[in-house]
Order: sequence, then C-alpha cells, then structure tokens
Amino acid sequence: MVEMPTWEEFIIPTLRVMSDGVVRNRRDLCPLVAEAVGIDDDQMRITLSSGQRLYENRIGWGLSLMANVGGLERPSRGHYQITEAGKQLIELFPEGVRDQDIKALGEDPNSPIRLYVPTTRTKQNNADSAAVVEESAMTPIEQVQSGIERIHAEVAAELLTRLQGKDPGFFEQAVVDLLLAMGYGGTAGAGSVTQLSNDGGIDGVIDQDILGLNRVYIQAKRYQDDNTVGRPDLQAFVGALSGKADRGVFITTSRFSDNARAYAENVPTRIILIDGKRLTNLMIRYSVGVQVKETYKVVEIDEDFFA
Repeated sequence: MVEMPTWEEFIIPTLRVMSDGVVRNRRDLCPLVAEAVGIDDDQMRITLSSGQRLYENRIGWGLSLMANVGGLERPSRGHYQITEAGKQLIELFPEGVRDQDIKALGEDPNSPIRLYVPTTRTKQNNADSAAVVEESAMTPIEQVQSGIERIHAEVAAELLTRLQGKDPGFFEQAVVDLLLAMGYGGTAGAGSVTQLSNDGGIDGVIDQDILGLNRVYIQAKRYQDDNTVGRPDLQAFVGALSGKADRGVFITTSRFSDNARAYAENVPTRIILIDGKRLTNLMIRYSVGVQVKETYKVVEIDEDFFA
C-alpha cells in the first residue's frame, strides 16, 4: 500500500493530472489525483476531525498554493486550469516540489519560471529545523488538529490523576455528571449517586424520564492504573442489576481485563464498559471537569462574495 502523500507530495501529481489542459473543479480533480498516486479506498475514507477527507484537504492546499503562485489559474469560480508555469514546474521538479522550492523560485530574479511568491520569508534557526520539516508534511489544518490532540492528551492524563486522587463519592458524582452531559438524562430526567454504603453494587442511577420508568444504572470503580477490573467485578454488577434492569454502565479510571471484556460481550445483560482512556476522552468532549481556554476561528475565501 502506498503511504499517504503529504500536501507537498500531492502538488506535482496534481499538476500532471491537469497537464492535459482540461478545466476541472476540485470535486472532479481529487479522485483523479488519488488514482494517480495510488492511494486505496481505505486511505480515501480517512477524515479530519472536521469531517473533511484527509486526501482532499491535502490536495486542496496544493491547489491553493498553485493558484496563488501562478501554477494554476481559475477561469471560473471553483475551477482550475494549468498554466505554462505549472507545466514548467513538472519538468523542473519531476520527483516532487516543496513549498520552499516554490519560494526560492519566486525570490530568484533569474528563475526560469515566473511565479508570484512573496519575497518576505521567515528565517528559522537550526534548532527549529526538525520541527519545521515535520510540520511541513502537514497542512495548516492538520497542524492545528495535531496541536489540539497533544493538548487533549496532556489534559486527559491530568484528569485521570485528579480523579484517582479524589474520594469514591466524588468520582461517582463525576460519572453521573458525565452521563447527564451526554444526554442520558433526557430533557426531563435526572441523575443521582446512591448511598455510599449498602448500595448493592449500584453507584449511580439516571432516570431517563420524569417518572423514572426508564433508568440507567452505573457502577464506578476509582482504581489506580495497575488495578485492573476483572470478571468478578462485572459479575457482581450484573448480580446487582438482577431484578432492576437488563443494562448498565461500568466505568473505571483503570482498564478492563480480557476476561472481563469477554464476559460483558456474552452476558445477556447489556453492559457498556468505559475504561480510563475512554472516560477522559468523553469528559473532554462533553466539557465535564474541563473548560475551554481558547477559541480559534479557521476562515476561507467566500466564493459567493467574489462571484
């Protein structure tokens, strides 16, 4: 299987597809470029968090660069056609062109290709070179997404540490708050933590309706990372549900053993397992125990404005 090209590695294949002179829009062009570079159907289905397909995003950034520097032109809104400069780029860089190559050509008064590239360049020192090379493989949107993922990973680790350091009652309330934030209480439902003693293996209950006819039962285990939830814990939970419900949610700050997962999959009672990793991801997603620090807007050209 061919590795997914970076946005720069898509540039020359895109120009080659366009070298026949046909005017194409992005929707028609992207599958042709994907076929030309040999990425498969699974790779074409990979999406960013925004829902946009990854390969289309990378091709799109290459298209924007080429349109801005003169390798492609836009004869009409959303449509592209190759220019003479674009054909020359294919000949000059048959193995692939990088953004810095384009900038260098634009700054060179003796360049054989006429490109419209700003002459102001940001200088990086040698200490930053590795980071620059790594980031150049990603589009700006991917860089933003990668940065957010790193921040979320750090916050998730801190969330687990905080939860494990609190008393069991705090953790039980936290998981009830999470399920309510996820919408399991409905518009008129409610959730509560059971009594800390003699709870019969049930740590929380969420009423899906105002009368409590439809309930979600919760078991919460505030374990350290090395304390795995085993099959006996799940068997005890299923026993506690007997006569009350045919489904429940088991949440832990650690993880489940293979035997526990196998038991949950085969027992008639429907048991949803949420381990520490999934727990913190859900807390971040539904803003439980976290708050938004910064908000950034990503903009693009409004084609209707320039129509």
